[in-house]
Amino acid sequence: MPRLGIDLGGTKIEAAILEGDGVISLRERIATPAPYDAKIAAIADLVRAIEARRGLGPLNTGLGHPGSHNPRTGLMRNANSTALNGRALDRDVSAALHREVRCANDANCFALSEARDGAGAGAASVFGVILGTGVGGGLVMRGELITGADGNAGEWGHTALPWPSLEEVPGPACYCGLHGCVEAWCSGPALARDHAGVTGETRTAEAIAAAAEGGDASARASLDRHEARLARALASVVNIVDPQVIVLGGGLSNLPGLPRRLEQALARWAFTDELMTRIRRHHHGDSSGVRGAAWLWPA
Repeated sequence: MPRLGIDLGGTKIEAAILEGDGVISLRERIATPAPYDAKIAAIADLVRAIEARRGLGPLNTGLGHPGSHNPRTGLMRNANSTALNGRALDRDVSAALHREVRCANDANCFALSEARDGAGAGAASVFGVILGTGVGGGLVMRGELITGADGNAGEWGHTALPWPSLEEVPGPACYCGLHGCVEAWCSGPALARDHAGVTGETRTAEAIAAAAEGGDASARASLDRHEARLARALASVVNIVDPQVIVLGGGLSNLPGLPRRLEQALARWAFTDELMTRIRRHHHGDSSGVRGAAWLWPA
C-alpha cells in the first residue's frame, strides 16, 4: 500500500507519496509559512491536494519535523523553528487531517529512510548523521527506529566534543546554553567560524570546500581540523552503539572523499583493534526526510 510522507522544514514543506516498493510516485513542495496555525493549515491543504492529484483517499501519513515531542506533555521542544515549541504538533496535524499522523524528528526520518532502502540497507544497526546548519542523528536497530525513554536518542550533536585540546576548551558557545557541543564544532556555520578565526577570511562552508579543491592550503587545513573533530565525535557513537553503518547526510556530507577520510581517522579514536563500522554517504539525499516520514508506517 502507498503511504504519505511530509517533511516540515524551516523554509519548505514537502509531501510525497511513497509506493510499496519504495518509489516516490508524486511529490509537491510549498513554502513554509511562519505562524504556527498557518503551518498546520498549509500541511493539511498540501496533503489533500497531493492525494487528490493521485486519486487516492486518505493515506497512512507520517511527518518529519525539527525538534522532538516531550513524551510526558506531548508538546514540542528543541525545534529551531521556534513556532513549534510548546505546541502539540502531532495532535494538531492529526486533527486537521482527521486521521492519525505519526511524527518523528527529521534526523530520525533520515536514518530510517537510509536504513530501510538506502545507504544502510541490509545492516542490522545504522546511525544516520545530519551535517548541515545543525548536527543531528538518528539510530535504527534491526529496522526499528530507536527513540529512547525521553524521545532524544541520537542527539549526539549536543554531546561534548571528546578529547579536546587545550585550545578547544571550553569550546564555542552552543545555542543549547552549554559550550563545546559537537554541533558548535562540526556544523557548517562552525566550520566557517573556525576558518575565519584562523585565517581572518569570511567564507561559507561551501566556499571553503571549493577553495580547498582548488589548492588553497588554508582552506584545506580548515577542512582537516573539521574532519579530525568529526572523527572524534563519531568515535563516541562507535564506542557506545557500535553501528554497522554510519550514513552521512546534510550539506557537509557532500564534501569530496569525506567518508573514506573519516573511516581512516576514526580508527585512531574508536576503542577497538579493528574498525568494523563503515561510513557511507547518503543514497536518497534530500528525499530521505520525506521518505523516512512515510516509512514511519510499516510496509
